[in-house]
Amino acid sequence: METKPSLALVTGAARRLGKAIALGLAQEGYAIGLHFNRSENEAEETARTIREQGVPVFLFQADLSDPVQIKSMFLEVDAAGLDLKVLINSASMMKPGKVGHISPEDWDETLNINLRAPLLCIQEAASRMHAGGVIINLTDTGASKTWTNFSAYTVSKAGLETLTRLSARAFAPSVRVNAIAPGLILPSPDTSPEEWEKLVNKVPVRKAGSEQDIVRTVLFLVKNGYITGEIVHVDGGYGLV
Repeated sequence: METKPSLALVTGAARRLGKAIALGLAQEGYAIGLHFNRSENEAEETARTIREQGVPVFLFQADLSDPVQIKSMFLEVDAAGLDLKVLINSASMMKPGKVGHISPEDWDETLNINLRAPLLCIQEAASRMHAGGVIINLTDTGASKTWTNFSAYTVSKAGLETLTRLSARAFAPSVRVNAIAPGLILPSPDTSPEEWEKLVNKVPVRKAGSEQDIVRTVLFLVKNGYITGEIVHVDGGYGLV
């Protein structure tokens, strides 16, 4: 009898870092639950690439700011008929806003996506996982900094790191929960080449990271069964600056 693959659910997997992580897990033989919200065309293209590897892929559309849609997404995960082994909380938003001026709406929107949604996904995933389940949250090396122009984002990522540690204790020993804090991996669309170069020159290793640096760290945390509750910084030493 053919053994069914385990399922890895990656939120925000249509593009950028989430896409790279989904492709990396597919290469390891995981069936992929590919979550997206608005990026339907990119999600379809990513799914097509995964299918070309001979790996099953399931598309899950959901607005993660809505708890009802999160619950519905996990019902679709159940319908896929595979054991959920890995959850990657990659979906995120980064709106500018200073403490003195950010609106309640922008504050709530950022925390709902970056902190509340991972909490609800963790709850849903952990309740379904058997022994050996793995949850990885994507935070940011900026979680320990005072990025005054991105107050809600910084608070949300700092909160996600604390949530990671709390979840690691709450769901042990069956489920391990860790986080990865990327540094300068991909510039945002509104970052000029000059601004990016200036940031990279501050990094002790004097270069930007790559998506594969994060993918390799994801696979390391998935495979190493003796690590939980850790925040792994993949930032070239940027956190030291």
